[in-house]
Amino acid sequence: MDKPSVLLVDDDTDILEFLSYVMEKDGFVVSTATDGETAFATAKEIIPDIIVLDMMMPGWDGLETCKHIRKEESLKDTMIIFLTARNEDYMQIEGFECGADDYVSKPVKPKVLISRIRAVLRRKTDNLSNDNHKIELENLTIDKDNYTVTTPNGKVALSKKEFELLLYLTTHTEKIHSRDEIYSAVWGDEVVVGERTIDVHIKKLRDKLHTDKIKTYKGIGYKYEE
Repeated sequence: MDKPSVLLVDDDTDILEFLSYVMEKDGFVVSTATDGETAFATAKEIIPDIIVLDMMMPGWDGLETCKHIRKEESLKDTMIIFLTARNEDYMQIEGFECGADDYVSKPVKPKVLISRIRAVLRRKTDNLSNDNHKIELENLTIDKDNYTVTTPNGKVALSKKEFELLLYLTTHTEKIHSRDEIYSAVWGDEVVVGERTIDVHIKKLRDKLHTDKIKTYKGIGYKYEE
């Protein structure tokens, strides 16, 4: 089995050296970059399985770098974890909006980071192993290969997390899903996000898709109803 490849991005070279050493000992193939533009160029060259991206950097910060990565077709399957000392809900939401898969707070604990990386990579494997690549619903087509959603009015631009949330709800229509179930399925069991995160994502999905099919059951959870 190939070793998972990781691109570590941080302007602190001591952090890069330390995390590289720990992760290589744990079986990862590690590349590094000290700024966003170099990270983007390196990512396009090596196509890593996952990018661990510092939020606060000179030049392109983590958010801007993430946005460039998510626009690059060759990197559509690459997962992104942010390193950040900023724990405000709005920063987490903004990060998830631009395509992050998880957050790890600084100071970084190597065992926690490696655990998060492996959890995110498991989700990636689970998603790619599902053979149903295109979902056809009334007035809605979801293309898992290309991360696109099409309505009668054309394609709708969704963030990565909006897409994954919609995909989860539309492929599990048999029941009402609690917040905990949605957090676990879309963000992962070990990801800590603010209380408003799901509310914001649900509202944006409804607005972008012009749909009332995503139902809120007060005190219970959410359900997609045809």
